[in-house]
Amino acid sequence: MHLLSFVPKSEPCTGLRWYDPLGHWWLSTLVAALPILVLFGLLAGLKIKPHWCASAGALTAILVAVVFFRMPLTLAAMSFAYGVAFGLLKIAWIVLAAVYLYDISVETGQFEIMKESVAGITADRRLQVLLVAFCFGAFIEGAAGFGAPVAIAGAFMIGLGFKPFHAAALNLIANTAPVAWGAIGTPIHTLAAVTALPESDLNAMIGRILPVTAVIVPFWLVRTMVGWRETFEVLPAILVVGISFALTQFVWSNHVDSNLVDIMGGVVSIIATIIFLRFWKPRKIWRFDYDEQAAPLRPPTERIADQFGGKWAADKFDGYVKVRSYTASQILKAWMPFGILSLFVLLWGLPSIKLIMNQGTTPAFRVRLADGKLRPGPPGWDVPYLHNAVYRAAPVVDKPTAESARYDFNWLSATGTGCFFAAIVAGLFLGLSPLRLIRVFWRTLVRMRLAVIAISFMLGLGFVTRYAGLDAVLGLAFTRTGWLYPFFGTFLGWLGVALTGSDTSSNALFGSLQRITSQQLGIDPVLMCAANSAGGVMGKMVDAQSITIATAATEQVGNEGLIFRFVMWHSVALGGIVGVIVMMYAYVLRAFVPHGLSFVK
Repeated sequence: MHLLSFVPKSEPCTGLRWYDPLGHWWLSTLVAALPILVLFGLLAGLKIKPHWCASAGALTAILVAVVFFRMPLTLAAMSFAYGVAFGLLKIAWIVLAAVYLYDISVETGQFEIMKESVAGITADRRLQVLLVAFCFGAFIEGAAGFGAPVAIAGAFMIGLGFKPFHAAALNLIANTAPVAWGAIGTPIHTLAAVTALPESDLNAMIGRILPVTAVIVPFWLVRTMVGWRETFEVLPAILVVGISFALTQFVWSNHVDSNLVDIMGGVVSIIATIIFLRFWKPRKIWRFDYDEQAAPLRPPTERIADQFGGKWAADKFDGYVKVRSYTASQILKAWMPFGILSLFVLLWGLPSIKLIMNQGTTPAFRVRLADGKLRPGPPGWDVPYLHNAVYRAAPVVDKPTAESARYDFNWLSATGTGCFFAAIVAGLFLGLSPLRLIRVFWRTLVRMRLAVIAISFMLGLGFVTRYAGLDAVLGLAFTRTGWLYPFFGTFLGWLGVALTGSDTSSNALFGSLQRITSQQLGIDPVLMCAANSAGGVMGKMVDAQSITIATAATEQVGNEGLIFRFVMWHSVALGGIVGVIVMMYAYVLRAFVPHGLSFVK
């Protein structure tokens, strides 16, 4: 039973190595897990900044690949460089551009109007938490992700008059179901990249798991803050929020694309709820006991750091709101930047437009061979020394298969570029001069510089584990869980997000592992790779970075342990629900696992 070989391109696929390089499966598994253990230990144990953790994890992966798996240093270095390059253009650029758009909204004062427009819809705290923590939080998750929803929506709720603890805890619970499509679908893009499975199939499968939780979480959220009787009093509104979001999530993820799932889900659920509240009101307005004597909080002095080191200016959106009335045109203008973002992302995702941009700006998009035929395989330049230099063999695959490594520098058709253009257009419509736009972008870039490093290095780590075969060794060890693997594999994604603070990072680390393990056990790899992301979303509320962001945004610094204990059982229980759903798909509803879809281009 062989696993992997590293051979020069000019040589045939010979000299395949044992998948157990140290002679004992448990010892080989432990060594293969060292990069992940280092990353998690530094993040969760020593609480070192994520960009240093990602750097240390990547360095450990390279050392393990070279020393124990005998991967040539050149191949290890090129695997890391390939992952970093992929992370910069395909992932970090999206996050940077989306945060830039948010900063423009704050700079022009439109974010304040957005916040106050929500406060004027209803005074009932149960309905406010649905609108802000769930619906608006999902929208921000889809647009920016990576810590922004908890920071922004948490401070948003403080502005509405929620006490800090309630704002922090409720936002952590709410920021779950939308996480798989955060930051313009970044986790899905990453999952497809590291697993080499069709993005359309993965996107659709996740869209057949999480809509169930999208109906559960709003009910769970309200029940967390009030009793059963008060929860059922607003059950009609809960169902409108949950079902409208779930249906949009399902339809968009199964038929349109992976970029706008959360954005459209958030928009539709907000609109549906607002329309519904025009015709239906709860029997009585529910408020907290402290609402009558609430005193304004002092403006926070600290800046809020997200899990990748970005700084969020809390004083820009903290403090209680005295609700003012705005005209429809003012409210539409305030929400316009995010509407423009949705339009640009939609256009950038159209295959015909993407094809035109790629043909005009990406030299390696279509390569003709000497005989005049188009080169087969994925587009892009062959990564030097790495392309087709790594072979996987039995039992990971049926026959020796070369791992391709091509990088297409599609700078114009990249989703991040569409987000960046959307931010520029929105800024100009809001009256910002080109010079102010440059200044805002510079501030965004400076604040997000460590996030860019952390994201790209995390992808570098994931690519090293993939090309060195570390993920294969770990995956073969997980085959020992047998028929219960669908449940435990779901919690593997949960663990990844709980420790890294990112569904994207969890997919980069464990996506390929899930594919290999499921193939060994005869379980559909599309299902289990999707389960990694779907299960991971429930670990979001207990990761140290999200809790730190929540406490900083809501002036609860020092209460991290209290909040962690409060949300922990919610996280485990919801993760268990996802695990049961995955088990059902694995053994009862196999026919509903998608294959052969191609709507994501």
